[in-house]
Amino acid sequence: MTAKSAFSPADWQTVLEGPPTAGLIVITAAHGGTIRETIAMAEAYTDARRQHGDSELLDEIVAARPKLEHNRFHSPDELKEHGLAQLREAASLVGKTATAGELNDYRQFVVTLAGQVAAAHREHGQRVSPEETAALQDIATAVGATEEPAG
Repeated sequence: MTAKSAFSPADWQTVLEGPPTAGLIVITAAHGGTIRETIAMAEAYTDARRQHGDSELLDEIVAARPKLEHNRFHSPDELKEHGLAQLREAASLVGKTATAGELNDYRQFVVTLAGQVAAAHREHGQRVSPEETAALQDIATAVGATEEPAG
């Protein structure tokens, strides 16, 4: 089992920022539903606490309160570019430090959270908009998930 203590403080911060960053990428992919989508992100953390299984790493991640720093970016494109790079780095750090199973759990949590955010608000009569679908695919690729994102 890998714990927070296995990471440097800076690396741990990067790992913690991954899931909420994925949520922000989806929230900014299409207009509307910001409040519902933000609530869905919080609910994803609550769901993960109940369903995470035996992963000490994921337990510590979901126990931390997600921090959303949406104001540090000047546009959705800048958020997406920086966010995807941050997600790649976070997955890499988890892969170097944790077990393969914990890396898979991390990837799945990020992708599931993003999918829940995307499905929280209907855009133009669709459960998940084309922009959100593209964001979900980019997120799954960034964390190295092999399955299609839920949405």
